[in-house]
Amino acid sequence: MNDQLRIQPNPPPQNPPPADSPPMDLPAVIQALLQPDLYPHPVQPPFSVLQTHAAYVVLTGEYAYKVKKSVNLGFLDFSSLEKRRFFCHEELRLNARHAPDLYLAVVPIAAPNGAFQLGAGAGEIVEYALQMRQFPQSALLSALFARGELTLEHMALLGRRVAAMHALAPTNAEIQAFGALSAIEQVIADNYRSGQAYIGRDQTQQQYDQTKAFTDALLQAHPDWFAQRQAAGMIRECHGDLHLNNVYYHAGEMHPFDCIEFNPAFRNIDVLYDVAFMLMDLDGRGRRDLAYQFLNSYLEQTADYWGAVLLPLYASMRAYVRAKVQSLLGDDPHLSPSDRSHIHQEAARYYQHAWDYTRRQDGRIIVMMGLSGSGKSTVGQHLAQQLGAVHIRADALRKHLGGVPLAERGAADLYTRAMSDRTYARLLELGIFLARHGQRVILDAKYDRRQRRQTVLEQAQAAGLPIQLVYCTAPQSILHQRLEQRQHDVSDATVEVLAGQVFEPLSVAEEQLTLTVNTAAAWREELDLEVGG
Repeated sequence: MNDQLRIQPNPPPQNPPPADSPPMDLPAVIQALLQPDLYPHPVQPPFSVLQTHAAYVVLTGEYAYKVKKSVNLGFLDFSSLEKRRFFCHEELRLNARHAPDLYLAVVPIAAPNGAFQLGAGAGEIVEYALQMRQFPQSALLSALFARGELTLEHMALLGRRVAAMHALAPTNAEIQAFGALSAIEQVIADNYRSGQAYIGRDQTQQQYDQTKAFTDALLQAHPDWFAQRQAAGMIRECHGDLHLNNVYYHAGEMHPFDCIEFNPAFRNIDVLYDVAFMLMDLDGRGRRDLAYQFLNSYLEQTADYWGAVLLPLYASMRAYVRAKVQSLLGDDPHLSPSDRSHIHQEAARYYQHAWDYTRRQDGRIIVMMGLSGSGKSTVGQHLAQQLGAVHIRADALRKHLGGVPLAERGAADLYTRAMSDRTYARLLELGIFLARHGQRVILDAKYDRRQRRQTVLEQAQAAGLPIQLVYCTAPQSILHQRLEQRQHDVSDATVEVLAGQVFEPLSVAEEQLTLTVNTAAAWREELDLEVGG
């Protein structure tokens, strides 16, 4: 909710006005920050101003200065100078974890003799600014997306970055308390209560009623889910506002910034509620492939597959929050008719998106099969992107169960028959659980033994779940080549391992459920047609 939902750049005009004639619709302190001679360091005028519902950001060249607006929006209160000072320091403290090179200092703004001065002086302090190192706005993931340059590789990198961020995120009894069902119910109730004002304008009565009914029903039916998330330590001090406009890409690394500082209930959250914002943001822009590449990259690092059962709720909540903030922006009486129309359209789009997540899809299981190097993980990844599926790789799950870092090679005891049985059992347990609750799940393992395949079929059929088998194959020479060239992969398979593998033939019943994919040939278009969306 601290996102740049409305960006109002003041771009360098062809004939910039004199430095003493800043835009008059800006507060006096922001007009002062547009004066080059205010700064004790080199600047690059003319400056630009980015505006959100809660702050102004003045871009000066090497540095940017963020000033909080004197507003009280209920969930956010910057209405006094002391509160703005406090939350500037909170923003600096919290973001130092995610972007220490970006957030530099809290700088007072004084007004001796009625003239503004950056830094403490003899005059009264009238405002505070957060000094940040400026980066090109073109590096924002939202800008990459707009240019068509955001890739699957970017999202895999971001998934790993967020997983590492969450692994280090603090948690304690006080933070865990924010994950109590009663606390979550309060946040959700506040959301819907404030959203009621926009029924008939930005959302329909049906959307409101059915979205709220889904949420209420899930909370009532599964209080144990939230208790389990608390018990597992999954409520942490997270980013809280993780979407495309709050991450930038530079020098091969992802840099999340602008985390929630103004309300602990919005940052002390389930880690998957944090993830759900980026998932929703990408999915809402029509890029399911990018969304699920990010999600599955994250889940592979964390093994938090069980928690994916809550993603429809969390993504719906994120979309509703985004819609509500857009609606709040639309209340601004100073908006131009075109700006107001655009904001209402965006709000309506997000209310619709929040509703869409509540209309439960049918769960299904897709089982990837094939020898090492056959391309089953590549095919499984592609299917997950197209179908919006949770992709669980046995190679990663085995290492999580064995306590082996994904980047390290497992010892021999990681590949005993007992460990394999444990891995396949957990893989199936997760698949059945998630699919029973409406998730599409891809189980990715060799499944070379008929008995293991039969167990999956029996349990899926007992649960009434549709199941598809996908058998990946390629010439032996191709398998050898792939294994020899494989780098930085969670799988430990080698050519020597492949030599000992035998795929037990499919039964007649299995053949009827199996789609065979020759990964040595072009397969994507035909596969998409066969498996469907």
